[in-house]
Amino acid sequence: MPEALLLGLALAAYGSAGLAAWRRIAVGMALPLFALGVLLHTGALGLRWAALGHGPFTTLHEILSSNLWSLSLVLALAAATRPEVRAAWPAALPVLAVLAGWLALSDASPGHLPPTYATPLLYLHTLVGKLYLGLLLVAVALGARAWWPGDAARSDELAYRFAAVAFVFDTLMLIVGAAWAQDAWGRYWAWDPLETWAFASWLALAAALHARAALRPAPRRHAVWLAAVFGLAFLTFFGVPFVSTAPHQGAL
Repeated sequence: MPEALLLGLALAAYGSAGLAAWRRIAVGMALPLFALGVLLHTGALGLRWAALGHGPFTTLHEILSSNLWSLSLVLALAAATRPEVRAAWPAALPVLAVLAGWLALSDASPGHLPPTYATPLLYLHTLVGKLYLGLLLVAVALGARAWWPGDAARSDELAYRFAAVAFVFDTLMLIVGAAWAQDAWGRYWAWDPLETWAFASWLALAAALHARAALRPAPRRHAVWLAAVFGLAFLTFFGVPFVSTAPHQGAL
């Protein structure tokens, strides 16, 4: 019950922050409310972890909750440290709203920890994966500022930088994931659906970064490209694992 209460309060805080940001109602309170949601969400995840004895990554509910939390945390930290992100962060709220709505409808029953999950590699793989997706979401939000007059050039440059750092963590995610696969299933890579889509997402991000550096597309075109890459990554994280019958699944 305490976990469910904290999670409900966190979702309410996220929703209030989104409403304040999008409707321009008490705009100065939007980011503090969002940070409060992250704090409450941290408490909810901590209580679940303590009760179950393992991290929140064995069921759809846990994966949605932990990713909503990590995306929100990265976004809040970036907004707190960079004024450009502070102006752009509401553009990321639709993505968070989808995850929050999906989370609210998901079954919160506990799952079990498969033997292949009992390794430090899983925690490292999960950490770098969450940083990758969170930083890419910040880049997408900054890219959206390219549609505002006067903000295009600076926002485009920062979007490129955040996407470049996201690419580093994406690469680490694939490397650590391959090491985990060798430990868990005796092979580094088998081109199962999740591995294939993850590699496709990596290629798409690499292509976007290369195009930005070599071709210098207009900020709006770069923003659309980053949004498309994030869409592919979103499907990889939250689509493929739940329809694949391969051993490499995101939730059991």
